[in-house]
Parts: sequence; structure tokens; C-alpha cells
Amino acid sequence: MSDALKRVSVEVSGKEISFETGKLAKQATGAVVVRAGETMVLCTAVVGNLRDADFLPLTVDVEERMYAAGRIPGSFFKREGRAGEKATLTARMIDRPIRPLFPKGWRYETQLVVMPLSVDHINPYDILAINGASAALQLSGAPVAAAVGAVRIGKVDGNFVVNPAEEDLLENSDLDLIVAGTAEGITMVEAGANEIPEAEILDALDIAHDAIKKLCAAQAELKSQAGKPQIEFVAPGVHDDLYAQVQASHGAALDAATQIEDKLERQNATEEVKAQIVERYAGDPTGEGYEEARAHAQRAADKLEKSIIRERIAIKKIRPDGRASEEIRQIDIEVGVTPRTHGSALFTRGQTQVLSTVALGTTREEMRLDTLGLETAKRYFHHYNFPPFSVGEAGRLGGPKRRDIGHGALAERALVPMIPSQEEFPYTIRVVSDTLESNGSSSMASVCGSSLSLMDAGVPLKKPVAGIAMGLIKEGDEYIVLTDIAGVEDHLGDMDFKVAGTHDGITALQMDIKITGVSFEIMRDALTQAKNAREFILGKMEAVLPAPRGELSKYAPGIATIKIDPEKIGLLIGKGGETIRSLQEEFESQIDVNDEGQVLVYASNRELGDALIDRIRSMTKEVEIGDEFTGKVVKTTTFGAFVELAKGTDGLLHISNVAPGRRIATVEEVLNKGDELSVRVVEVDRERGRIGLRLADDPEIAGKSVEELASVVAASNGGGERRERSDRPRGDRDRDRSRDRDRDRDRGGRGGRVRDSDPDRG
Repeated sequence: MSDALKRVSVEVSGKEISFETGKLAKQATGAVVVRAGETMVLCTAVVGNLRDADFLPLTVDVEERMYAAGRIPGSFFKREGRAGEKATLTARMIDRPIRPLFPKGWRYETQLVVMPLSVDHINPYDILAINGASAALQLSGAPVAAAVGAVRIGKVDGNFVVNPAEEDLLENSDLDLIVAGTAEGITMVEAGANEIPEAEILDALDIAHDAIKKLCAAQAELKSQAGKPQIEFVAPGVHDDLYAQVQASHGAALDAATQIEDKLERQNATEEVKAQIVERYAGDPTGEGYEEARAHAQRAADKLEKSIIRERIAIKKIRPDGRASEEIRQIDIEVGVTPRTHGSALFTRGQTQVLSTVALGTTREEMRLDTLGLETAKRYFHHYNFPPFSVGEAGRLGGPKRRDIGHGALAERALVPMIPSQEEFPYTIRVVSDTLESNGSSSMASVCGSSLSLMDAGVPLKKPVAGIAMGLIKEGDEYIVLTDIAGVEDHLGDMDFKVAGTHDGITALQMDIKITGVSFEIMRDALTQAKNAREFILGKMEAVLPAPRGELSKYAPGIATIKIDPEKIGLLIGKGGETIRSLQEEFESQIDVNDEGQVLVYASNRELGDALIDRIRSMTKEVEIGDEFTGKVVKTTTFGAFVELAKGTDGLLHISNVAPGRRIATVEEVLNKGDELSVRVVEVDRERGRIGLRLADDPEIAGKSVEELASVVAASNGGGERRERSDRPRGDRDRDRSRDRDRDRDRGGRGGRVRDSDPDRG
């Protein structure tokens, strides 16, 4: 190891996690390579120039490189484009626990960039990315309050596992819990679960924090070896005398404005009072030092607003809209709102309103994933949109923002455990939640609306799912946990705690804590209140739609399934896919077939779909004595007509059976190529691959059982017309046999034989 290279490591649940600096990206303000197994992530931090901004200019980017998993990108250009959903969600998980640790007023442009360099599909890179980004920031000299550690908790075979292997996480775990925090406490939680009880979630958080402390200690050790001197920074404060003046002159007016119940009216009244404060205390706009005085006045007004609202909620127990701490705003629900969609629901809670709609598609329309993970596709996905009009603003519309992607992923995670399997419901399912109005927790409203819209669509959801957002205001030793937080309570509060689940347990969890000192007792109170609220909302939902509808929308693609012998798949597909394409065109349907022989038929016309299933069944079933078919004559010969029973399977209608009751010299006297007729199978010789037919309305076989048919065939083979044929001159019989051989060779075995399809399955 060179003098420049520094390395520290820590063991977490029997696995080594190492932090290295001094070798890669040395011009960054801070750079760390984090390793676990053969997964390797480069994390950099750069502190740039001072910006004239009224927000924290922190940017987090995760750049997935497909070479890390030995893959080439699937796009046309064969290179990575904009960040995908996985990278975006990882960037959000890095940002959320780190952002509150910057000092108030930090205005230096700061960027964290994460690049996975190697992925072993055992150790997921996202956990390493959170730890590495924090370590790089520690080395940069930025005055963040503390290091952030992160771990994942799974539940495999009933036991909690710290940082489980990726395959176990996907296939065997009932819990995917990502926890980040400092040595003092937990600051972020992100979880998907299969109805995990609240008490178990608390146990998992406790286990996670023990591991987080080790990771924070390792980062502190690396900082002591290679960290840059901390940047001197004095956070802009509020002058005590100015604050006292503002409180005396405008405190009452601001107190009254912040108690108006309606969101927009409250915002307008509050901003008007704050504008009066700035105008009064900023001085002459043309005078020297105006901008500085204005900034001081604005900070004093903001501090007074925050102090008034927080004290009123935490100490006086009075919320801005007058609700009790556990009171949920009025809920209105309507289903079947949009008639041409496959399912829809409008969920309104107070001034938050979400329209969720469902579209059902075929299995070919599943979402393909081009990421560094093991998962390559998903058949259920949820998209969330937050247009600016939902909060009374005018803004630019474009692609989904990071917040939209994060909220959509949270709602998707909440519902995934309740989605029926593909065997039970062989559709691809897309849900879209459009936020039409927002005043707090539109993401949880989208969970409720999506659950209802899925049931309205007739998706056999295992159980309905509801979500609720909780908040916390803590002033000294006084605190209050708030149910169903509104926007102002989220903005000025200390915790945003979203919980979704069924009557029986949690399916998704997201928590962001902005302060230290949030004890497990407080989190326990929040989880208990959240469960009570979830039960209440589920009751409201079940009163409107107690169970999934019994049938799908008439506009949804109809689906039917049939199981065929896997050996017959080639027969169904045909050479180069010719057979399956012709069937799809003829019946205006789509056919999907998997390697196990499960055939899915999607048809907009249910009758055509049923007819196609019957056709596939007849094509692929083993022909038995007594089966009846309607088929076309595909060839006539001197000794009979070959009738196509199914694609690739012909039977022979002997000339003696073409016209029951009379003798004919040639088959063409009665039948020609292309004629359709109904026939019945009277003989199957599997060893020779021959199928014998009689006309279905032949009185000699009408109504006879399989055993009786065998007797008829035996008698026929022993005399009558067949004997006459055997009495023909030997030269004629030889010519017939020669023609038989030529016909079998030219027509690939046709001639009363069951033909094997081309082994190429398309």
C-alpha cells in the first residue's frame, strides 16, 4: 500500500466492508472506493463555488455502468443514457439522510457522484453507495454534522439477516428494509414487506442501528487518516433584537394567518404578513445594505412562522386546520370514474386528491429492466405524476421528476405483495396515479386509489392496501405524533413517516427524520397510530368496494389459457412462426406460449378467443378413436382422400368410405381438394403413424362406441371393399405402394400419418 492510499475496513454480519481513498479520482474534493465481496463502488464528493441561492445546492447522481455486471446496454446506441429508476431511487436514498446534516445556510454547490465499477450480484451496490457517499463527504471537509451509515435487513426463513445476498433478497425474503442513520440515531428508512407486524419492524430497526454504528466509526477512522481540514462556515443567524421586534409587531397577525383552515388561503395570508415584515425592516430598497437587511428580515419572518406553528402543535396540541392529533381528514371515494379504462378510482382525503387508473396488457408488455440487478422484468408497475396545477402553480411539464419516480416506487412496493401471481392472473398490470390536488401525502393517497382501481378492474387482489403519512413535532421534551399530516406540518415538522399495509401487516414503509433524539418509543407510538389510521381508511375503502369485481372490463383484453404437451409447442408455432401468426390473424388474437406448454390467448372478442382455444386444443391433442373433426381435403388419390384434422395431422378416408352405400370409381366423383367434411376417427395405428377415418354421418358407425368402432374396422379389414382391392392385379398394387412411398416422401409423411412439426419453434 502506497503512502497516499488509505484503507479501513469493518465486519458487518460476517462480511467485510472496506473504504479506500488515495488511488482513484484524486482531483475530487473527496473520493472513496467501497468494496464488499467483488462489488466495488466509486463515490466522489466535490464542494464547488458559493452560489446565490435560497436553498441547499446539493446534487446526488448515481451513474450505472453496465460493464460493472459484464453487460452491454440494451439501447439502440449501446451506451448508458439518462439515469434509470434504480439509479434514481438510489440517489434519493443517498440524499435523504445526508441533506439534513448540512448546516443551515450552506450555499456552496456540492455534488455527490456514485459509479458502480463492479457488481457481483451477491452484494447489492446501493447500500455501499450510501456509505461511500457519506465517507467521501467526510473526507471533503464539508461541515456536515455526522457520518451516515446504512445497512439492509432481510427476513429469510423467519430470521433477520443483515445485508442478505441479492438472490435471497429477491426469492426468499419477506422483508427488504434499508436503514440509514448516524451513530446517534436512525435518520432514514425505506422498506418493502410482506405484511410484517409493527413490532418486528422495530426489532429490525434496532438490529440495523447496531451495524450502522460500526460503519460510522469506520468512516470516522478514515477521516482521521485522510480527511481535509473542515471548511470554516458560519451559518447565517437571526439577530435577537430584530426577532424580538418582529415578534412584537407582527406576531399576532402571523399567529392568526397560520390558523386559517384552507391551505391556499392560509398560504396567501401568511405570505402577506411576511411581506409586510420584510417591507418594514428591510429599509429603503435603493439604499446601501438593502439586500443584507432584507435577508435578515426574511429569516426573522421565517423563524417566527416556524416557532408559532411548532409551539402551537407540540405544546398547545392545536394543528393548523384544527384537527386532533389522530384525526384523519374527510375521505371521499369514487370508483369506475373513467368508463373506457380497465379500472379507476378517485380517492380524496381533505385537499389531497388522486385519480388512479389501471391498464391491463398481455405478458409481452411487461416492463423490461436494463439495470445492474438480477431482476430483468416486472409485470406490475406503478407510475405517479405530480402536475404543477395540483398545488395551484404554473410550471413546466416534462418527464417524471425524481420525486415522481420515488413516490411511484413507494406505491408499487406497497401493492406488490398483494398482486396475484401470473398463473392466477396472466396479465401485465400498469397503474397510473395522477395527483389532481395536493396538501400532504399524495403518495399514500395513490396507494389507496391504486388498490381501489385494481379491484375495480377485477384484478383478484389478495387484500386491499391503504397508506397513511405520519408526522412529528418535538420541542424540548414535548412532542406530538400527528396522523395524516398536511403540507405545512410536513414542511415544518421533524419527521415524515409513511406507512402502507393491509389489516394484517405492513407492506411498505418510508421514514425521514430531520432531527436527532427520536427514540424507539416515539417510533413505536407513530407505528401504533399509523396502524389505527390504516384500519380506519381500509374500512372506508371496503364500504365502497368490499372485494375485487367478479369480471374484467369489457374493454380489457379477454384471456383464456390452455396447457399443451411441451412436445407440441413446435407444432403450434410452426416453421418460422408461420402457424402461430396465421392463427393470430385468423382469430384477431395474440398467443403467448412458454416452455412449460402454457398457452395464453388474448382476444378483444371473447367468442373468437374461445374458438381459438378450441382450435389449439384440436391441433395439439392426441388423436383417439371416436374423435370427430371438421377438416379439409388436402389430397385425393386412387385409394382415398387425405383430410387435415389439425395442422400437421392428416387422416385417410378410404375410397370405400367416401360414399357409404354405393361404389365409386374415383374419389373425385364425390370429393375434391379443398372440400370440408365432418369425419370420425375409427382407427389409430401409432406404430405406423396411420389414422383411419369414416364420414361422421356414415350410418354404419353412427352412435357406436369406441369398442364397436374397433369391431367395424376389424371386419372392414377382413373383407368387403378391402378384399376387392387385394384381388386387384399385383402390378396395380405395386404401383399403389410406389405412389404411397412417393407421396409420403414428397409431403413430409402426410398420408394418414401424424406429422412431427419442424423442431424450430419460431
